[in-house]
Amino acid sequence: MSDNSEDQNPRDAGNMCLELALEGERLCKAGDCRSGVAFFQAAVQAGTNDLRTLSAIYSQLGNAYFYLADYPKALHFHKLDLALARTLGDKPGEAKSSGNLGNTLKVMGNFDEAMICCKRHLEIARELGDKLSEGRALYNLGNVYHAKGKHIGRVGQQDPGEFPEEVKVCIEQAVKYYEENLKLMKELNDRAAVGRACGNLGNTYYLLGNFKEAIQYHEERLKIAREFGDKSAERRANSNLGNSHVFLGEFEEAADHYKRTLILAQELEDRAVEAQACYSLGNTYTLLRDYNIAVDYHLRHLDIAQKLHDRIGEGRACWSLGNVNLALGNHEKALYFASKHLEISKEIGDTVGQATAQINIVDIKKSLGMSNGQLSPDSKELLNTISNTQPSPQLRRYRLTPDNKGKVPSSNDKIYQSTSSVSKKSENTEDDPFFDLLSRFQAGRMDDQRCTLGSSRNLEDKENQNANKLISQIGGHVESQDDLLDMIAGMQSKRMDEQRVELEQLPGIAKPDSEPDDNFLELLMRCQGERLEDQRSELPVSNISSDGESQRTPNRGPTVPDEDFFTLIMRLQSGRMEDQRASVPMPKRN
Repeated sequence: MSDNSEDQNPRDAGNMCLELALEGERLCKAGDCRSGVAFFQAAVQAGTNDLRTLSAIYSQLGNAYFYLADYPKALHFHKLDLALARTLGDKPGEAKSSGNLGNTLKVMGNFDEAMICCKRHLEIARELGDKLSEGRALYNLGNVYHAKGKHIGRVGQQDPGEFPEEVKVCIEQAVKYYEENLKLMKELNDRAAVGRACGNLGNTYYLLGNFKEAIQYHEERLKIAREFGDKSAERRANSNLGNSHVFLGEFEEAADHYKRTLILAQELEDRAVEAQACYSLGNTYTLLRDYNIAVDYHLRHLDIAQKLHDRIGEGRACWSLGNVNLALGNHEKALYFASKHLEISKEIGDTVGQATAQINIVDIKKSLGMSNGQLSPDSKELLNTISNTQPSPQLRRYRLTPDNKGKVPSSNDKIYQSTSSVSKKSENTEDDPFFDLLSRFQAGRMDDQRCTLGSSRNLEDKENQNANKLISQIGGHVESQDDLLDMIAGMQSKRMDEQRVELEQLPGIAKPDSEPDDNFLELLMRCQGERLEDQRSELPVSNISSDGESQRTPNRGPTVPDEDFFTLIMRLQSGRMEDQRASVPMPKRN
């Protein structure tokens, strides 16, 4: 009797592994990735000799950890998935796991390794003649080059189109891959993918300083978003169009797009993006010299930032309000907001903000005839740096002086509304590079992840026999970053026999008499009364940014746009500081 029980243990463990994995899949699709991870980990501990099921579990664990922003663990499981796919000679699986590794490495800032993985994905997809997989690889490669270019470009204070050659090369490579992706998606008549490609091409041309080309792609992106009723994509397109028009000096067109962005943010009940739109509108009306409307928008931004406890956003709003009130001649208000900007900058450790605020306070006090109007040495150095840095040619002629107002737009726009809810999103890239993977994850297409868990019960015994043979045949296991780099280097070779892993060392390989711990049995009981295949639901949209990052750009709060091109205004302010000292009347002393 005990002999029969021992013979059945591996099969029983495999069934338990499958049930746990199915529940983990269901939970992740319902948006509870943390609980889903617990079930997948339980499935790994239960173990199975069905290597396709194990591959799918590795892939799902990598996806779930990516969603949870635990990138080292995501990397670990995608490495295991790649090792297993290569051992099995599973080319489609190797392509997909290589793509997953590339996306994860990109988010971790390992751009060169990410490029190698994504290029391997592209190579295999083309070998297999898989156009959809090829399209994903091209898209991901574009994202990696795009992210690397932006990462390098953030080091300096350059405007779009004025980046160093190293950045331009990366962005141009991104354009190349996005254009190939766009061409392929048009051939496949995938309008949604065409829209994503247009959005990313718009963003890359924006960074290259080709704003007219950027506008053409963003307008096409906007058109496709409206076709699908995708208000989030429509909002992003409008915001990006506003950014591009600003750099062409077309401020009224920019304001129109930002107003539409604001309306859509309110419809989506996204308070953070509503605040971003107010911030952009406030600065755009500052450039239009309509300072009263600019004040209204900056106050709205400040109000939302305070409600969302975004101190960085509060500081930026106070800085803007100080500038605009000074341009209006409201020196006492300007001093108040500049002082608040200084206070917040000190609190959050923003040294540049502190120096900028000190410069503004000294300038305002001099205008008011107050004492202590002296700059610290650090502030003097910053002022010289700002004064010597030129804004874009399209904006060079604009100065923030109260005696040079442009056309005042109508203030009867239907934009003075307010809603609630919080969301953190950015405008940098059309979609996260991992959204494509997550969409497959949402749709329940486990075949795209090397295995349909529900169908594993019907796999032929021959596969399991082959798996048992493999267990005793192969050597090597991926554990460290060096192992990963060795594996990546091995991607350039076709000699699979030299790159096999020892499956006995992989987590999740069932061993005789292996059973899960008792604390997992309670989890299993939750699975017994459910038909998991019939109860899947979509994973909610994640907060991953368009660079594949959950984190926002350093020194930016949720109510300040990532594409904060209004750092230009700091440089424009240097001109105002020089011009306005002579133009602001001094108060009479009694």
